[in-house]
Amino acid sequence: MSHHLINDSYHNTIAVFPGSFDPVTVGHIDLIERSTAVFDEVIVAVACNQEKTPLFTVKERIEMIKDIFSENQRVKAETFGGLLIDYLVKRDAHVIIRGLRAVSDFEYEFQMALMNRKLAPGIETFFMTSSALYTYVSSRIVKELASLGGDVSDLVHPLVEEKIKAKYA
Repeated sequence: MSHHLINDSYHNTIAVFPGSFDPVTVGHIDLIERSTAVFDEVIVAVACNQEKTPLFTVKERIEMIKDIFSENQRVKAETFGGLLIDYLVKRDAHVIIRGLRAVSDFEYEFQMALMNRKLAPGIETFFMTSSALYTYVSSRIVKELASLGGDVSDLVHPLVEEKIKAKYA
């Protein structure tokens, strides 16, 4: 069996990594970077205001992601609203990337994957486990820590840390 089987199977594939990314964390960055080893293009799809009071606007989140990945032409950042499946169809993408930090993430993600498959049978969900270093990192924890004056430097990219500090200044 060839170790290139995954890359061959998904040749010329656009994958979408959806989320709020408020803010983008080192865990997100790790998954995005690892995804580019499998897929030709990874679109980081920032959901329009799922939360009532986001720390960053959708535009700010997209700009941060674009800045972080400015050297990687295979990573794009865009916004979407409505059904994720409709967005994938519009972008001619066939894969949804979802990160799993813990077993507790799996049940919800599995249900969503089955519903997405029901809505669009040709779209697959690609589950990626977090790197062990990042299993405890979440945007919510970053925001809570930062709002209390805690050090988030090892949880986010330096560019994101700078923007967080400005928000809480």
